[in-house]
Amino acid sequence: MIAVVALYHFAPVADPAALRAPLFAFCEERGIKGTLLLAGEGINGTVAGGREALAALVAHIRSWDGFAGMEVKYSHAEAMPFGKLKVRLKREIVTMGVDGIDPRSDVGHYVDPADWNALISDPDTVVIDTRNGFEVEAGTFERAINPETTSFRQFPAWFDAEAEKLRAAGKAPKFAMFCTGGIRCEKATAYVRAQGFDEVYHLKGGILKYLEDIPAEQSLWQGECYVFDQRELIGHGLELRAPRTDKAA
Repeated sequence: MIAVVALYHFAPVADPAALRAPLFAFCEERGIKGTLLLAGEGINGTVAGGREALAALVAHIRSWDGFAGMEVKYSHAEAMPFGKLKVRLKREIVTMGVDGIDPRSDVGHYVDPADWNALISDPDTVVIDTRNGFEVEAGTFERAINPETTSFRQFPAWFDAEAEKLRAAGKAPKFAMFCTGGIRCEKATAYVRAQGFDEVYHLKGGILKYLEDIPAEQSLWQGECYVFDQRELIGHGLELRAPRTDKAA
């Protein structure tokens, strides 16, 4: 079995370019493959390799100034799910394309997987899947709204239209938002709060943490979770599922 780690953290990086080559070398020396994104706002990525190698990588990044609390989720694969190693410089570690949205200063309230079912079962809660349409088709939570986006850049415009309808109806609901590992919700909930909504929540650790922690018999998750590597689909307990056949989706 190959270990897989999904990680992200928002923290100021004064010179991302200076970190790129040393980080690439650190991973390459340990046989780690996958993709890591570096930007002035932090780091994001999913990589695979031996468990000791990944533990060393996580410890290395957490030693950077401001990165001690980096979010990390482990899973596994039967074979190496990545063909090569990439360490890329980006303007954003998750691209929303809206200036001034900073999860470090304002973000939704985190909800642990154990408390998630009660929140999304409340009829006064608007449940939003912040992922793209083809990911939602593979699986989602009961009662979740599908924004039917093809890119995370489309989420702000979609939400603006929904917010206009809610305000016209005189409603200020609770929002429960979720994504694969949590990072898109960091920005999505920060954006929603910036639009004047106070009761904004998101699933801590994302779908992956929920599938890891919540037994199938207690779950409100329906289907599988799409992941962006050669495994493609995983289910409860982070068990592998059959890969998708509709590659164009």
